[in-house]
Amino acid sequence: MSEQRQRVVVVTPEHVVYDADASFVVIPGTEGDLGVLPNHAPLITLLKSGVVRIRQGGRELKFVIAGGLLKVKDNQVIILTGAAEEPRDIDLARARAARERAERRLAAQSPDIDFNRARAALMRAAARLRADVPPNRR
Repeated sequence: MSEQRQRVVVVTPEHVVYDADASFVVIPGTEGDLGVLPNHAPLITLLKSGVVRIRQGGRELKFVIAGGLLKVKDNQVIILTGAAEEPRDIDLARARAARERAERRLAAQSPDIDFNRARAALMRAAARLRADVPPNRR
């Protein structure tokens, strides 16, 4: 018996990042990670910044996303996000600096700081640092 598949599409405002069949997807929902198998019930939900894991046969692909929206219907998993990148494209030094900057802003509790923006920046940086970046890029 062949493995069941579902279409997975990851879209940013600039382009389609990924569009292929997969057997399983794990997506960072606002209330926790969501696992989606073929024939999943229809669903629309918000996403937080984090790592999307897509299983294709024996391999797993990963994308770091900057929040967004998930739609699941008729064996299609559509992830709409403001930004998506593969771990191999992540600049870890830049991600660490962004995390430190956001942590300093949040700790300062200054009235000039946009708390929501600083928190979102911290979440994006943390997601980048959680991704499995290839050893030669660390």
